[in-house]
Amino acid sequence: MARLLVVEDENVLAKNIQRSLEKVGHTVTLAATGADGERLFAEIHPDITLLDLRLPDASGLDLLRRFIAEDPVARVILMTAYATVEDAVRAIKLGARDYIEKPLNLEDLRHAVTRVLEERQLETEVAYYRHRDSHGAALDALVGTCPAMVDLRAKVERLCSLPPTAAPPTVLITGETGTGKGLVARVLHYNGQRTERPFIEVNCGAIPENLVEAELFGHQRGAFTDAKTSKVGLFQAAERGTLFLDEIGCLPLPVQVKILKAIEEKTVRPVGGRSEDRVDIQIVAATNSDLEELVAQGAFREDLFYRLRVAPLVVPPLRERGKDVILLARAFLEELVARYRLPPRTLTEDAEREIQSYRWPGNVRELRNTLDRAVLFSETSQINAVALGLPAAGRLGALAIRRGATDALEIDIPDAGIRFEDVERAMIVSGLRKAGGSQTDAARLLGLTRDTLRYRMEKFGLKS
Repeated sequence: MARLLVVEDENVLAKNIQRSLEKVGHTVTLAATGADGERLFAEIHPDITLLDLRLPDASGLDLLRRFIAEDPVARVILMTAYATVEDAVRAIKLGARDYIEKPLNLEDLRHAVTRVLEERQLETEVAYYRHRDSHGAALDALVGTCPAMVDLRAKVERLCSLPPTAAPPTVLITGETGTGKGLVARVLHYNGQRTERPFIEVNCGAIPENLVEAELFGHQRGAFTDAKTSKVGLFQAAERGTLFLDEIGCLPLPVQVKILKAIEEKTVRPVGGRSEDRVDIQIVAATNSDLEELVAQGAFREDLFYRLRVAPLVVPPLRERGKDVILLARAFLEELVARYRLPPRTLTEDAEREIQSYRWPGNVRELRNTLDRAVLFSETSQINAVALGLPAAGRLGALAIRRGATDALEIDIPDAGIRFEDVERAMIVSGLRKAGGSQTDAARLLGLTRDTLRYRMEKFGLKS
């Protein structure tokens, strides 16, 4: 149970409080003066302090002020026979958790103590989950030296450095499954101005379509058959914090309309509600879908698409990040060894070659899971290519391009296959490299106009 300190100069009352609270399992220490109260507060660090407003040598409000100065999260319940509205208001403003009038009802006092302890437990749980979510969400968690990651990190840092008074822009994070879009969202939140406020993450594709609206915006009691009680929506729960809408491309069109309204008007209406609730949140959305294609198909609202991509961030696939894959592999290896309390592990040269040549269709998530498995089941300090267990079909093969008999280009595609966009990007990179970075010369080498080249460079996040 809890450690309690009772600062009360009436000996009989203090003993009664002590017996009442010890009956329910608490440990109670008594102090009859303000000086003793201060000394014991510093010594035992009580979970709750029950403090009389008027003591022979001190004012309870002055003691309350000093307790809060010493411990900003101190939980103090003030007791007094001289209750006034002014004293109650001052006590709450100074940080008291409750204010009880004498003569005391000991049952009410026990309830007050229980309520404050429950608040403490809830605060502790919130702090735990916030710390867990923020762990590993520093800016340097965006590991990588390839141009795309350097650009991504610079944009994230720019967004995080916006002043507290600035209205947060909506952010759209795009990238393949497993690239780390959720990590980027957490880095944005925990390094920005809203780090002390909630970070609410919701996978839009995991909510049944008939419940999406109620989950996001809440509902009033009786709004539908199963609405036995009212419920706060995720928009309201994220107040003054960040709402991360993962897989936003899965949202049904009617809900998209309401999200657009919520972003533009900063208000939401619960299902079955008659009034609007104002919300102050940062919206971060993510998707592995091609939203432009969904817009063309009529499956995603064009106005919402443009409203979301005020600050677009692209997370590159692992196969396009060059030597970043080795940096990530070493970082994951170190982290996993510490997590499982194992002796140090290293990657052999053949393991690193295997990691570098593999296509990683599951991206960073697949890399981490592969190393997790290798760390758990490897019996030596060195992890070799065999221990990784990567399928041969995922290795990058040679792509041969040559002139055929009719002078037309012929391409030999490897058994593992290729992505057309990879070929397109590689051709642009090769053209720019051969042209020494000159866009005009590169466009000529590739048979493109300069504007078309610039468009495709922007598409792939390339710079000269």
